[in-house]
Amino acid sequence: MEATDYTSIYMFLVICLALMLGYPVAFTLAGTALIFAAGGILFGHFDPAFLAAFPGRLFGTMTNTTLIAVPLFIMMGIVLEKSRVAEELLDSMARVFAGVKGGLGISVVVVGMMLAASTGIVGATVVTMGLMSLPSMLKRGYDPALATGTICATGTLGQIIPPSIALVLLGDILSSAYQQAQLSQNIFNPKTVSVGDLFIGALIPGLLLVALYILYISIHAWLKPEHAPSVQQHEQIGKAELWRGLIPPLLLIAAVLGSILSGAATPTEAAGVGALGALLLALGKRQLSWTRMRDIVVNSTEVTCMVFMILVGAALFSLVFRGFGGEELIHGYFHDMPGGTLGATLVVMLVIFLLGFVLDFIEITFVVVPIVGPILLQMGLDPVWLGIMIAINLQTSFLTPPFGFALFYLRGVAPESVPTSAIYRGVIPFIIIQLAVLALLVVWPPLATWLPTTLK
Repeated sequence: MEATDYTSIYMFLVICLALMLGYPVAFTLAGTALIFAAGGILFGHFDPAFLAAFPGRLFGTMTNTTLIAVPLFIMMGIVLEKSRVAEELLDSMARVFAGVKGGLGISVVVVGMMLAASTGIVGATVVTMGLMSLPSMLKRGYDPALATGTICATGTLGQIIPPSIALVLLGDILSSAYQQAQLSQNIFNPKTVSVGDLFIGALIPGLLLVALYILYISIHAWLKPEHAPSVQQHEQIGKAELWRGLIPPLLLIAAVLGSILSGAATPTEAAGVGALGALLLALGKRQLSWTRMRDIVVNSTEVTCMVFMILVGAALFSLVFRGFGGEELIHGYFHDMPGGTLGATLVVMLVIFLLGFVLDFIEITFVVVPIVGPILLQMGLDPVWLGIMIAINLQTSFLTPPFGFALFYLRGVAPESVPTSAIYRGVIPFIIIQLAVLALLVVWPPLATWLPTTLK
């Protein structure tokens, strides 16, 4: 092969290096792609027709109704965070479990699951849960390793628990990749996979993870009660106060998920229900001042703009990558790889895991998945299974020392009395749990594919 055949790989490595140096993701993707494209055109190694397809890609993004769910789910999560609904829920749950060993830790997992599902942004969830629950856990005598490990692991649940932005974005990309894979096989009446399918497929693995987290905390508290003391009995809560704090957010999550599972609403429509419901919930709790509303709108706009700017940069990157023959190069590697489909899948999962140390899930979803997705799906993998595997894989990557994003986010808000080694030590059992669920998915794919097939 000529040296120019590897230009696409060089471009990918340059982007990874630039991101590690701290340059903005969206502009790094677009800028690097344009620089390489300009050099390719100058030396006659790149067809400008690939850049001519860029406006069509942008128009497709603008008219994609699935992506409307992104700003709505973002707003839902920020409303729950800013209006102190999540904080009240955590307080109520902790008092419900008064007298139960590890009760506060279990409460953190349950509330963190709801918050993570609403936002889907790992950093936001870890920071929020760290600020809300870590001081309370440490004050009540929790072992720092157990407390920080629980918060970090819970904060990454937004990757897999629906409804989450991560699954919305991943579902949209996999839908395009699945159609592309079928068309390349001369299937001109392709099957489709939707964001709703991914939501349904993620339910059992996601709830299994939550159950295993709770089981681990309970066993740890039983074996070492001094690491997870029970909340004092006098901190228990009355039934009326419990229902007032617990029922409204649970109804909100149930309305969003229930409307999708029953087929009454698309994920986009359900996101609208979630955003409106969160606003009404905050209003009913008298937590929605004009200042707070302004903060909600500004924060929602900032996060949404960040997501869509990355999407624009990634669209340009993928066109230039394809123009340099990157797709054919990777396709050839995968087909020549020993171990066939399983070998190719393991390599992709390892690469995504390592990239999770330096890239957020949005960049990996927009940059890596469009490259490897069509190739793996051509090899016969189920798109829902592949999506769930990628989501849990990234979740594990964000937890793994020493570079996991969740660890950095929590370190930023944890008191100095909590050593970094305690955070690293605390996440190891949760990493083992997630690797076990990944292995279970490999051995038994129906864990992710049975429910979507049954409900269709």
